[in-house]
Amino acid sequence: MSGTPLHYKSITELAELLLSKQLSPVELTTALLERIDQLDDQLKSYATLMSDSALTAAQQAEKEISSGVYRGPLHGIPIAVKDLCFTKGIRTMGGAKVLADHIPDYDSTVGKKLNDAGAVLLGKLNLTEGAMGGYHPEFDIPINPWKENRWTGSSSSGSGVATAAGLCAGSIGSDTGGSIRFPAAACGIVGLKPTWGRVSRYGVLPLAESLDHVGPMTRTVKDAAAMLQAIAGYDTNDPTSLPEPVTAIVDGIENGIKGIKIGFDEHYTTKDVDDELAKAVQAGVILLQELGAEIIEVHLPDMDEFVLAWPTLCSAEAVAAHARTYPSRRDEYGPWFQGWLDMGARVTGADYAEANKLRNECTGHLRNIFQNIDVLVCPSMAAPPHEVTPEQLYGPKETRPAWFQRFTVPFDYNGAPTLSVPCGMKSDELPLSIQFVGKHFEEHVLCQIGNAYQSATQWHHIHPEL
Repeated sequence: MSGTPLHYKSITELAELLLSKQLSPVELTTALLERIDQLDDQLKSYATLMSDSALTAAQQAEKEISSGVYRGPLHGIPIAVKDLCFTKGIRTMGGAKVLADHIPDYDSTVGKKLNDAGAVLLGKLNLTEGAMGGYHPEFDIPINPWKENRWTGSSSSGSGVATAAGLCAGSIGSDTGGSIRFPAAACGIVGLKPTWGRVSRYGVLPLAESLDHVGPMTRTVKDAAAMLQAIAGYDTNDPTSLPEPVTAIVDGIENGIKGIKIGFDEHYTTKDVDDELAKAVQAGVILLQELGAEIIEVHLPDMDEFVLAWPTLCSAEAVAAHARTYPSRRDEYGPWFQGWLDMGARVTGADYAEANKLRNECTGHLRNIFQNIDVLVCPSMAAPPHEVTPEQLYGPKETRPAWFQRFTVPFDYNGAPTLSVPCGMKSDELPLSIQFVGKHFEEHVLCQIGNAYQSATQWHHIHPEL
């Protein structure tokens, strides 16, 4: 085995060890469960740990692999899922007290596909209430493994923390306004938001259904490709899932990036962006050019005016998503999400129509820009993780400035796939993140670029000291 600690090895590395029988699924699962036991009282990434069923699944994987039945790169790999994904017989709370007793009688399609791939489910990961911006006061806030008082990236925070800290080999997150990319950036890992509809949302608690995406969070791009390959595809239970066949993402990941046209807008990348982060992204663009990509100058419109429509759309759709419990059980919600739902309840039909008009205009601008490029490059978020207190995260809803979501919301609007990859470390030892935005159905191109970038850099090999 290489010198990388077992808990920080990539899925790709672990799969080779399992297939060659240098490591068993039971040994691997036991090691991660022990690490969770040692660290998660501090990091608070898990909402529900499923130790017994995880070990049973690991034993089954071990028998299959030993007998020559190998399901693929996730077989015997310990994975965790955001606690929005239904698990039969196991509570799925979505960070909400009102759902504390919600025990589904079926698995989400994502969970079923991971199971079919032979993955070992370690448990369910903490998140903000309702997958929005704040936490219910009776639920834990995941702690950033790089610095305790820094933001963990909003909704899929438990997924970001557990993956970054080596408490799972990979995880599932969801993204409605940035919640795969924010925690990936804040925790220094890879986040892959697929094309909207590429991954079924059946059995996934919704926030805003026209914006919700489900995707993998890992430590390497190859790992994200392997996970997406396993969970993507049309699902008869979700009529919004896409029937287009899923490209063999993993098979072509080493093809390089020669001739790929990458769009770059220096003003978009640097305006109101942390200086060290902007320089790291610019350095990434230079590297990609050296690796064979063609860099094309593009000019995006001011995205802030379009992003301002997002709260109207998201909050109104959240009211629809919570119709069974809001407003009838309003008092059971925490202050942050209660305020969000109250705001959504005040949205009129005209308000929603105007916001949707802005969304469509934003999508139109992006469609035109992508006529001449394959991929757009920009930061994943405008700054490294900021200081935050529990009072802010538990308290009443606070409005974020539009620039905060400039690099995320437009690509939730248009449903384009995005890939966030570590691209440096700030002088105060916080991770920096670069984002690649692709055309619909072209996750394989994003993974080629991300893999080429990671093959030429070392940022994904830097882990928090725990």
